[in-house]
Amino acid sequence: MAAQRRSLMQSHQSWTDDLPLCQLCGVGSAPNCVYGPDGKGTQSHPNEDGHFRFSTECCFLYGVFNGYDGSRVASFVSQCLTAELLLGQLSTGHTDADVRRILSQAFDVVEKSYFETIDDALAEKANLQTQLPEGVCLSAQTQKIAERLKALEQEVSGGATAIVALILNNKLYIANVGTNRALLCKTTSDGQNQVIQIGRAHTIDNDDELSRLAQLGVDLVRLRQTGLISGQSSTRRIGDYKVKFNYTDIDVLSAATQKPIISEPEIHGGQSLEGVTGFLLLMSEGLIKALESAHGPEQVNQEIVAMVAAELAQQSSLEAAAQSVVERVKRLHHDAYVSGRQRAPHCGRHEDMTLLIRVVNYTLADGSLTPTQGGRIYPVSVPYSNHQSTSKTSVMLSLVMPAQGTLTNGSNTASTLEGDTPTAGQSPTATLQSTNTHTQSSSSSSGDGSLFRQRGSQAAQPRRGRGRVPPYVDFTQFYRLWGSDHSEASFSLLLWSLTSL
Repeated sequence: MAAQRRSLMQSHQSWTDDLPLCQLCGVGSAPNCVYGPDGKGTQSHPNEDGHFRFSTECCFLYGVFNGYDGSRVASFVSQCLTAELLLGQLSTGHTDADVRRILSQAFDVVEKSYFETIDDALAEKANLQTQLPEGVCLSAQTQKIAERLKALEQEVSGGATAIVALILNNKLYIANVGTNRALLCKTTSDGQNQVIQIGRAHTIDNDDELSRLAQLGVDLVRLRQTGLISGQSSTRRIGDYKVKFNYTDIDVLSAATQKPIISEPEIHGGQSLEGVTGFLLLMSEGLIKALESAHGPEQVNQEIVAMVAAELAQQSSLEAAAQSVVERVKRLHHDAYVSGRQRAPHCGRHEDMTLLIRVVNYTLADGSLTPTQGGRIYPVSVPYSNHQSTSKTSVMLSLVMPAQGTLTNGSNTASTLEGDTPTAGQSPTATLQSTNTHTQSSSSSSGDGSLFRQRGSQAAQPRRGRGRVPPYVDFTQFYRLWGSDHSEASFSLLLWSLTSL
């Protein structure tokens, strides 16, 4: 039976190889890490995240999956969900209601299919548990049963959360189960870059989820005190047989009249992408939590979008841009830990991190921009204050991207990147102003920005051939004065030295 289960799982692991990968997106990832006292990190378990990114004749499909207690569920879902959506189920003639129904049914079928693959193992596990004698017994037979039970538990345990994006008829649909996140950044008609978080995490911080659980008889006071449900913060997840079949044995869920932890996705869309320029981000919970741990949760959306925008201006491929952002978050998290400062206690470890970037009518930079080409310096690492008041912190900014307007956040949060290329007396940095109902953060620095001054209306461009930048200052007067006080030979030697640099 175990061989049959493995064969069934294996049969789902190769058919998607023939599906065309979408060339409009890139994926970056990093494994989990636990820091030692010396600041060195080690991986505590195999990577449990998963993702897919496919394109067909009629649609585009993307997904990021955060597995836990093993990668089996995330792997199974990422394979089987494509089968439930890309084998003719979707067509251009479907309405928004049709698409939402198909997405919801796909999640339901996938979870049922997963549980079918572990039915035999669950049955064997239940049978062996009845054979264990009560009390302590160290017989060889008992030890053998205990070892088999441990192996079966490893085989059937675990679950996953999922964020899935579908683009059909140039409309965007987001299906969310759990604690991953989707952000849409688009340039508005007035030149601003609007950041929209699509949906909310399914946790006890979500009022809609609390209302749903309360209607099932769950004690919300005890739930808030517990915080985690069977080791996880999500109130919706795929798999995890313990909270699906044995929830009455879980103290905080025991009063529920129906299954409290569900796999039903919350679906948003379709949102038209007609005329939209920008990018879509799908992030695993590990990436979000790592950045929140390092800088606080107040402005994570704005900061991750600023990082992505900056990397898109520097990198020549979407894959490189996505990986660079993940590596940047990883470094910020590590630096916060070794700093020993306020956020250090929150940064002892991070989980697997995955970021998927899908551009929408967005032109990727050639990777050759420099500050002297009139680019804008976007903030990529802005420290945040936990105080419920305005705070200002100086930061060093080093990445440059073309001016593409300002950055604002959806409904109740705004973030603006101020200023074009600095002129004399201004700092060669940009200012990030973020405002919501709780905090406002801004970054600024001082200094002479004359090095970045533009000539007239055009920024100085590198000279062709040797790749040198024309000088901003006319040295004619200097040369004339120098020549009047020095011999012609010394003057020629100086000129030769300068031109050889």
